[in-house]
Amino acid sequence: MRRDGAANRESVLLAAEEVFGEKGAAASTEEIARRAQVSIATVFRNFPTKQDLVEATAARYLDGLTGQARDLADSISDPAEAFTTLLRTLVSVGAAKMALMDLLPPHSDDGQGLSPQVISAADTFLGTVGRALERAQEAGAVRADVTVDDVSLLLRALAHVTTPGGDEAIERALRIVLDGLKVPR
Repeated sequence: MRRDGAANRESVLLAAEEVFGEKGAAASTEEIARRAQVSIATVFRNFPTKQDLVEATAARYLDGLTGQARDLADSISDPAEAFTTLLRTLVSVGAAKMALMDLLPPHSDDGQGLSPQVISAADTFLGTVGRALERAQEAGAVRADVTVDDVSLLLRALAHVTTPGGDEAIERALRIVLDGLKVPR
C-alpha cells in the first residue's frame, strides 16, 4: 500500500472510531469520510462494506486498548495499582468502546460471526487484562477466584452506563466493584 493510501486508511479508521463512538448504528460512512477529509470512494476502496469498516475499527480500537494496558503494566510497578488503574482507564473509555462493540454482528462464545481480525484483537486484549489480573492476584491484592471473564463482565456492565467524562455515581460503582475484587482482610 502506498504511503498516502496508508495515511488515508488510518484517517478513515480514526474518524470511524469517533463517529461510531458518538452515533453508534446511526453513524454514516459519509460522516466518516467528511471527518477523515477523504472522499466516500476512498472509504469504500479501503472498506468495501460498512461492516468491514466496523470490524476494522473495532480491531484497531481493541489493539489500542491493549497497548494502553501494556503501557500501564510496564509503567506501574505495583500490580494492585496497575490493575486498579487499568480498570479505571477501561471504564473511562467504556461508553465509546461499547458503542463500537455493539455494532459488531451477533456472535457466539466461540467467536462465530466475527472476523478473525476482531477475534484476534479481542483475545489479545483479554489476555493482557488477564495478565494484569494474575499479577494482582499473585501480589495478594485480588481474590484468587476472580477470572478474566468476571472482570470483563463487570467492565462491560459499567461501560454500558458510563458517559464520556464519567460522573460521581460511576466512580462510586467502580469503587464498590474494586472493593469486591479485593482479597478479604
